Amino acid sequence: MARAKKPKKPTSRFVHEDPWRVFRIMSEFVEGFDEMSHIGPAVTIFGSARTKPRDRFYKATVDLSRRLAENNFAVITGGGPGIMEAANRGAAAGGGRSVGLNIKLPYEQSGNKYSNIAVDFHYFFARKVCLAKYSTAFIFMPGGFGTMDEFFEILTLVQTRKTPRYPMICFGRSYWNGLLKWAN
Repeated sequence: MARAKKPKKPTSRFVHEDPWRVFRIMSEFVEGFDEMSHIGPAVTIFGSARTKPRDRFYKATVDLSRRLAENNFAVITGGGPGIMEAANRGAAAGGGRSVGLNIKLPYEQSGNKYSNIAVDFHYFFARKVCLAKYSTAFIFMPGGFGTMDEFFEILTLVQTRKTPRYPMICFGRSYWNGLLKWAN
């Protein structure tokens, strides 16, 4: 039988830096809440970062978010490319508040040019709080693991009554059908 190795002691750098991380986390919440507190009624749109401008879901997202902006709803997204860009693009075209909450990732996403309110995040959990806290409805376009994570986060907040039962709209029947059958 193999013996379990003793866990390595944390390096002094880890021990000294980790408690200070709390201040970075706090600053993300403070900056996010400060930027978001004045946006008014809002809808968050989630979806794939890899959707291209010629895709039907990209085009539908531009149109939908433009209409939301024309009806005085702010549009909130994760601030990146794909569906997020489409939503911010439509909101900006509709003359509305186009909010991009970008996550800093190595070799990945950078903020899109259509956000007229932009906040950068280092931590996913702080970003998800701001994606959820200021919305009165959530629209889910087809996406990947990130979209599913966000879908189940919002669903859990509603189920546990941590947030009001705001509309959760899944766009693209054939994409969402299996998941919605399973969830019911």
